[in-house]
Amino acid sequence: MPNNHQQQQFHDWIQASLPPAARLLGPLEAHGLTGDAGFRRYYRLNTEPSLIAVDSPPTKENNPAYVNISMALQSGGLRTPVIHAVDFARGYLLLEDFGDQLLQPLLNDKTVAELYDLAETGLLELQLLPDNKALFPRYDAQLLGDEMALFKQWFVAELLGIELQPEENTMLDSLFAQLIQSAEEQPQTLVHRDYHSRNLMLVDNNNLGIIDFQDAVWGPVTYDLVSLLKDCYIRWPAKQTRQRALAFKQRLGLSVDDQQFLRWFDLMGLQRHIKVMGIFARLALRDNKQVYLKDLPMVIEYSLETAEQHVECQPFFQWFKQRISPLLDSQSWSAERHRLEL
Repeated sequence: MPNNHQQQQFHDWIQASLPPAARLLGPLEAHGLTGDAGFRRYYRLNTEPSLIAVDSPPTKENNPAYVNISMALQSGGLRTPVIHAVDFARGYLLLEDFGDQLLQPLLNDKTVAELYDLAETGLLELQLLPDNKALFPRYDAQLLGDEMALFKQWFVAELLGIELQPEENTMLDSLFAQLIQSAEEQPQTLVHRDYHSRNLMLVDNNNLGIIDFQDAVWGPVTYDLVSLLKDCYIRWPAKQTRQRALAFKQRLGLSVDDQQFLRWFDLMGLQRHIKVMGIFARLALRDNKQVYLKDLPMVIEYSLETAEQHVECQPFFQWFKQRISPLLDSQSWSAERHRLEL
């Protein structure tokens, strides 16, 4: 439960907010669940049907955005948890329980086609939703650049202890500008922003459930696709990934040639993975969530593979291999990955 001084008021609020159809199975119990990258804490209640209580500090989480975006997604036929009650002042929510069936543990060579078809259909439905400038912030140059700046601060400086020289900053800023330009020249649509196997679930007899959508923005059409197909937690052969990306382009009906779409897709992936390197380092160092460090090697692999393939990214590729890679073996999370691969 929350901090001791809050426990009783949270407990009282839950009991007062239970929907009429919910039945307590004995005295109220709230069992903590594994959290996400934010400050929200989740508790499964002993009710029938099962419900989830959320302690989401209003000073740290945008709870109105969660509620409003959930309603917007549901209006387009997408499955997000039903919100039974909310207290914005204290940051309490009472939600439908989607269970525990994330896509990630279900994915293997035999299931990937069916499950990704389901996820891509959901993504198409999400991208059909209309724009709402009051609800969806613009994924503009400022936001894209601020995200990549996390790489400099948290991955390079804080995690690896590197002080960037002026010429290194110039090289990185030039790359960031090119990645932003590629993102801005794409068709713009609704972007979930973390559309991957840990935020997609099977619910209601194998229908798709979507969670962690509260940071949705209006931005590049390839962003969620690359989040899904170049997932930071599971990866597939490059040929298979590109085939799925082009098949999705066909479903979108975009009048752009395959080479241009794949360039957008690749550079969008590089922007995302540069950001993620910074975010995972920050989660470990600032928020003491060390578990994210073990996923950094895969994110680095994605980044280097893309940078090596595109001429405009070659300076970054060479710099990373010469300046960053030699330092990685001294990092416990990187050394452990290499040990497992041997």
